[in-house]
Amino acid sequence: MDVEKILAACDHTLLLQTATLDEIKALCDDALKYKTASVCIPPCYVKEAHEYAGPELKICTVIGFPNGNMTTAAKVFETKEALENGADEIDMVINVGRLKAGDKESVLSEIKQIKAACGEHVLKVIIETCLLTKEEKIAMCEIVTESGADFIKTSTGFSTGGATFEDVALMAEHVGKNVKIKAAGGISSLEDAEKFMELGASRLGTSRIVKIVKQG
Repeated sequence: MDVEKILAACDHTLLLQTATLDEIKALCDDALKYKTASVCIPPCYVKEAHEYAGPELKICTVIGFPNGNMTTAAKVFETKEALENGADEIDMVINVGRLKAGDKESVLSEIKQIKAACGEHVLKVIIETCLLTKEEKIAMCEIVTESGADFIKTSTGFSTGGATFEDVALMAEHVGKNVKIKAAGGISSLEDAEKFMELGASRLGTSRIVKIVKQG
């Protein structure tokens, strides 16, 4: 797999609490130069990044991040505001506690409401695999498939673990044909990126791949 194909699958990411607007602009510059799928940035910078980078660069942002246990109404508001500010794609975090309590209907309803707010815009659903059992991961594959969301995503990168090969393979086995896979969290080499894509991921959430390519 060539490097350009890997870069084209990357959501070039900067979500640290300390991120500044200048750092976001530099992220956009690199994303445009290396032709990544998007930049994934905090909601507070979406409007400025959209105005700075222009229509050539897709802006992805995060909703209910990183814990996911906000109210559904708050997440829907966040989503609508982000889209109004110029976001092209939305990565939302599920309510893990509701899932663990067995309240699958609540989890499904929330995703559906956020997808309705997204309309034609891409919605990726972060399930935080490091906190889930195998059965819960499979259940989330089924829920995301039913919800109409576009992607299932492994991780925020802010919990106890990131993407694993095993989780991406499990997702590929259990999601519907309408759902794509995003691996995110801890992807630190071109070799790992390629392996995730071979296993079924069509997007990669990472801050490191562009840095590796820049260093040559």
